[in-house]
Amino acid sequence: MSTDAHRPYQDLLPDLVLDCVEQCGYVTDGRLLELNSYENRVWQVGIEDAEPLVVKFYRAGRWSDAAIAEEHAYTTELAAAGIPVVAPLQIGGETLIHAHSQRLALFPRRGGHAPELNDKAVLTHLGRVLGQWHNIGALRSFHHRGAVDVQSYGHAAVTLLQRDGWIPPHLQENFAAISTELLQLIETVWQRAGAVQNIRLHADCHPGNILWRDEHVHFVDLDDCRMGPALQDLWMLLSGEREEMQQQLHEVLEGYTVFRDFDAAELNLLEPLRSLRMLHFHAWLAQRWEDPAFPRAFPWFDQPRHWEDLLNQLREQIWLLQEAPLQLY
Repeated sequence: MSTDAHRPYQDLLPDLVLDCVEQCGYVTDGRLLELNSYENRVWQVGIEDAEPLVVKFYRAGRWSDAAIAEEHAYTTELAAAGIPVVAPLQIGGETLIHAHSQRLALFPRRGGHAPELNDKAVLTHLGRVLGQWHNIGALRSFHHRGAVDVQSYGHAAVTLLQRDGWIPPHLQENFAAISTELLQLIETVWQRAGAVQNIRLHADCHPGNILWRDEHVHFVDLDDCRMGPALQDLWMLLSGEREEMQQQLHEVLEGYTVFRDFDAAELNLLEPLRSLRMLHFHAWLAQRWEDPAFPRAFPWFDQPRHWEDLLNQLREQIWLLQEAPLQLY
């Protein structure tokens, strides 16, 4: 692999992808389909006389081998408990494979589409799955994967954006003031929630990571799994105006609480978690910008107009953080 950190996948050509899979003991048929992924590189690979496999190549320097091993062990633990996640395959007793200076894992292919989140039955079904999932997630802790918290998702993100010069000069003073006020409010609201339990999560549980087909669901891409409050895996299922989110929350928790109690104090964290995701997402894009895939996929990111829009969104979050939280019932 090239040592150029700005082009981490420039040597990952089709022949190398196929050879890595064949080194795992499979006979490929030459069919390759690159799947939508930015942090890692993911391909669907045709296998002779068998269903295609999905191969994920992990970005160098992001996670340690120990952290990836925790992700794989967690996913395997969930799958063994009947949770519909797509777990990595074991090759010679290992799930993380080293080949051609790459780190990769193989997964069975699963099809489907994003769930219809305006459907009560879908939301309640997802809630049931996540309630069972969180019972498993609460059994032990991660030691190598960090947490969804104000420091790593908030303060660290703001520091990176300011330090690396991403804020246009005419917006720097406003960004500093708004981000400071926002983070102070987040910390205040977080304290109001009290001693919330941190458990092992999916942590990036948006509809794009949920495959729905024929009333069955599969959760994919646990690459961001971390410790955090249970609400982190629930709030991205909610959208729209407050009344709509209140109804959606009720429908999700109708399924969730069949299997696991939900701490109502966590509802204080909905807007803090949304605010932190916004900051974390922008820091992630900034860190990856010199990877050519990112400017192609997010061409608006380095435009002054985008940062003006972001400031307006952060101002709105400040207002939302001062509203009463959604109610449990």
